[in-house]
Amino acid sequence: MIRRLLQFFGILVLGAALAGCSNSLSGVQPLSTEGAGQYRLAAGDELRVVIPGLTTELSNSTFMVNDRGEITLPLAGAIPVSGRTVSQAESELATLLVQRQILVSPTVSIQPVRMRPIYILGEVRNPGEYPYRPNMTVINAVSLAGGYTFRANQKKVAIIRQVNGQAVTNAAAETTPIQPGDTVRVLERWF
Repeated sequence: MIRRLLQFFGILVLGAALAGCSNSLSGVQPLSTEGAGQYRLAAGDELRVVIPGLTTELSNSTFMVNDRGEITLPLAGAIPVSGRTVSQAESELATLLVQRQILVSPTVSIQPVRMRPIYILGEVRNPGEYPYRPNMTVINAVSLAGGYTFRANQKKVAIIRQVNGQAVTNAAAETTPIQPGDTVRVLERWF
């Protein structure tokens, strides 16, 4: 009787342990690749703004997107750029310069100089913060971090991304494109 009771509790404990080892990404949607090629500006980006016809001080300067999502130009003031693509920001800045009668027909060029870093966590050899490179995928990020550890579940990767001010976690594959500011988390395998 005691032996059967111990076997029952042993099976119960093993079942609970295996249930606890289930994938933390179960039920999480895969990351959508829609709009992955469109880089959206956000706080922490450093931008080069070129506006021919203005003083040399402004015509080729770099500006950091502040925590309010704005760049501050000497003649135009604070310009909201967060959440916009580079071409949208260029168009809005050109319109603003015309509205404020600073230039009649401005040509505005904005180039990202330094983009937000990415963060790689979990079962990689060197977790941490890394510079973003255009067209990065999950496998490129893992390579930057020294590759997978022996405990890594190479099929279970999560990307945590800020969407409209909210952190959203999605499942990802090795070929999933990542964006500046993303956190890539490689999960642990149990067996």
